Amino acid sequence: MPQPFAEILVLVAGLYAALGLVFAVPFAVRGAPRVDPAAQGGTWGFRLLIVPGAALFWPLLARRWFGGHAAPPVERTPHRAAAEEPGS
Repeated sequence: MPQPFAEILVLVAGLYAALGLVFAVPFAVRGAPRVDPAAQGGTWGFRLLIVPGAALFWPLLARRWFGGHAAPPVERTPHRAAAEEPGS
């Protein structure tokens, strides 16, 4: 019984990785500058460096890219809230 489960698990992981790589290359070229304004001036070296991460996190990045988000959300932490208080 464990043999078919392991084969299915490897197949699913391979499919996820293949889809991630297919997504990551166009994302590095065209999507990253649209999702994060800081990436607009990125060099080809930068784009090459983000391909593995984009391949790993492709579902999250695809949602941001195709959802029309133009900038990363502002982090809301107690530290940031204290720094933004008047008189700080």
